[in-house]
Amino acid sequence: MRRLLICLFLPLLLAACGAEPVWAPDDAVARAVYSSKAPPSITLFTVISTDTGSGAHSALIIDGVQRVLFDPAGTWYHPFVPERNDVHYGITDQMRVFYIDYHARETYWVLEQTVPVSLEVAEVLRARVEAYGAVPKAFCSNSVSTILGGVPGFENVNTTMFPKALSRAFGELPGVTSAEHYDGDPDDNSGVLMVTPAELRAGVTPTLG
Repeated sequence: MRRLLICLFLPLLLAACGAEPVWAPDDAVARAVYSSKAPPSITLFTVISTDTGSGAHSALIIDGVQRVLFDPAGTWYHPFVPERNDVHYGITDQMRVFYIDYHARETYWVLEQTVPVSLEVAEVLRARVEAYGAVPKAFCSNSVSTILGGVPGFENVNTTMFPKALSRAFGELPGVTSAEHYDGDPDDNSGVLMVTPAELRAGVTPTLG
């Protein structure tokens, strides 16, 4: 019965999750590689409903030799950021802001939690997200917690299906810092990227609102 209830309610709790597998070509990924030159770190984003306070999505930024975004089963897209099965390459400071702005709107806010790590740990986690494969809908927190679990420094992160449970565990890590992002933009995100993937393929020029 408990498993049945989880299956019934997870799609409602995690409505922000949902994507389809994609595989950017090698040359696009190579051109997009971005190094922030900042100390290595791992950032957990948790999208939270402004109405109910429930968690809606989990994602990671891994900042090591290069900075990548793991957006499991996410809907964020930018034509200048190649993606391979939920791993997005070329996450410059501007793209990081675009990602936050996409999710922070009148119905959701974004909790950002960052913890410093060694370069070795950052690269282990990047290898893990690259090897994980496309994430099924509603399994964003499950994939992130699975990837973090057992990696040195993240031993307290247990596998979970719930974004806020993952956020609480992440918040207990030594040295973690946090920031909250709010925005009153409409729920359609029309001011973030005014073109859809289908329109881009049809030759429509992307513009930012």
